[in-house]
Amino acid sequence: MQLVVGRIGKPHGVRGEVTVEVRTDEPEARFAPGTVLRTEPGATPPPSTDEPGVPFRVPAELTIEEARFHQGRVLIAFGGILDRNTAEALRGTLLVVDSADVAPPDDPEEFHDHQLVGLAVVTPAGERLGEVARIDHAPSSDLLVLRRPEGRTALIPFVRAIVPEVDLAGGRVIVDPPAGLLDL
Repeated sequence: MQLVVGRIGKPHGVRGEVTVEVRTDEPEARFAPGTVLRTEPGATPPPSTDEPGVPFRVPAELTIEEARFHQGRVLIAFGGILDRNTAEALRGTLLVVDSADVAPPDDPEEFHDHQLVGLAVVTPAGERLGEVARIDHAPSSDLLVLRRPEGRTALIPFVRAIVPEVDLAGGRVIVDPPAGLLDL
């Protein structure tokens, strides 16, 4: 499974450096110089190249040459991206890693999003409520996006009071929602 760790934003300067919107908890490790990141296969940037009539193609992999943090974003120079026009053509490209290359968290109470997506969501009594569709990262707490059997979605704050247990081995998340939470 491919995990998104960043999204390339606008160019920074004229030498091919780009801003990257971070989508990982470990930006220092993911964006270290020498790291090779895959690009989202479906990314189709606008045509741009120094040669007229030859569209720029986003490479399947990009190697980080330099990375630095600046005003809450990461600025990255990728190998082979040497000018502002080529950097602009990368805008919107997702940077991904394979989930098999991501070490599991050391803390047993911490989970990666990809570990939770697809798990069954049940009450303490065993009533099936649906399955985890995705995780939304809100400022106050993470939210489990629950896909209900009837097709609706519900948001469940990922806090111990409401989510007392995550059973990865059993393929389920146990939730004890307060009355009305799933009806919102």
